[in-house]
Amino acid sequence: MTDVTRTLFSLAAADALGAATEFKTPQAIASRYGPTFTEYQPGSVFGFAPGEATDDTQMVVATLLGYAQRTGLEGVLAALREWLAAGPPDVGGLTGAALRFNALDGGVRAWQGSGFQSAGNGGLMRIAAVWIAGYRGAELAHASATVTALTHADPRCVYASVFLTAFLEALAGGQPYAGAAAAALQLTDDFDARAALLDAGLFGIDTRDAHTAFRDRERQARAEVRTRVRSGLEGHLTSQSGFVLDTLEAAVKHAGAGTWHACVEPAVLLGDDSDTVACVVGAVAGARGLEVPPHLLPPLRLGHTWPGWQREWACTGHFPAVVQAAQAK
Repeated sequence: MTDVTRTLFSLAAADALGAATEFKTPQAIASRYGPTFTEYQPGSVFGFAPGEATDDTQMVVATLLGYAQRTGLEGVLAALREWLAAGPPDVGGLTGAALRFNALDGGVRAWQGSGFQSAGNGGLMRIAAVWIAGYRGAELAHASATVTALTHADPRCVYASVFLTAFLEALAGGQPYAGAAAAALQLTDDFDARAALLDAGLFGIDTRDAHTAFRDRERQARAEVRTRVRSGLEGHLTSQSGFVLDTLEAAVKHAGAGTWHACVEPAVLLGDDSDTVACVVGAVAGARGLEVPPHLLPPLRLGHTWPGWQREWACTGHFPAVVQAAQAK
C-alpha cells in the first residue's frame, strides 16, 4: 500500500471512529462507551452506521473524484457540488453556502456574507486530498490554498491547510515529528496565499472587500497558525471545537503518539467535533506510516451515496482505484 493510499484509509477509519462521539461530552462518552474506544460504535447524531465515515472523508473522496476529471479546480468544485446535491446527512453551514454559489469564488462570497467572521474547519477536514492526489512542493501549497478557499476563504483556514499538507509531505519524507512541523511552518510563513487565490480567480471585482479583508488579516493568520501548532507540539489543547485553529492544535497534539490507536483514541474520547479532529489526526498518522488496526478496515464505508460513490461500497475495494485515478496526470 502506498503512503497516500494508507493515509486515505487512515483518515477514513479515524473519522468513522469519531462519528459516534461527535457533539458529546467526555463524560457522556465515558458513561456510554467506557474508558477505551477501539471499535466502531453506534450513536452518531447523523445516523451513520458503525464503520461509516462522515462528511469529512466524503469530501476527501469527492475532491479526489474531482481531480480525476482532469479539469483542475473546476473539476473539484463540480465534484463537491455533486456530493452536496445528493443531500448528505451532514454538511457544514459555510460549506453548503459556498458550494451553492456554483462559482469558484463561492467560498470568498460566503466568507464575505458572514461579515468575515466564519473560520470553521470544513476546508482543513478535506485538504489531505490534495497531497493524496500527488501535489508536492510549491504546487501543493498553491492547490491547498485554492481548494480550501472554495468553501473557507478566511486566511486562518487557508494557512492552516497550507501547513497541514506541507506537514504531511514532510512526515512522509521521513522527517521527525517536530522537525516536520518546523519545516511546514517555514513554508507557511513564506507562502503568499493571497497571490495564489488571485491567480486562481477567486478574488474579483465583486469581492474586493474580501480581498482587502484577507490582505489585512493575512499576517496575523500566519502568526496564529504558528502559535497553535507550537502549542499542540507542547501538548496543549484549547478545545475540539469546529474552529479551524482549535482543530489544528488538537490534531498536532494527538497525532504525535507512538501508535495509530494512541493518536486517534484521545480525539474520539474528547468528543465535541471529534470526527473532524480524528480525521485530521488520521491523515497525519497515515503520513507518518502508522498502520490502521486491521480489524477496522473491512467494515469501513462512506455514509452517503453520490455520483461516483455508493454508500454500500467497501472502502477496501474502491479507495486504491480512486487514488490512482486522481493521481494520473
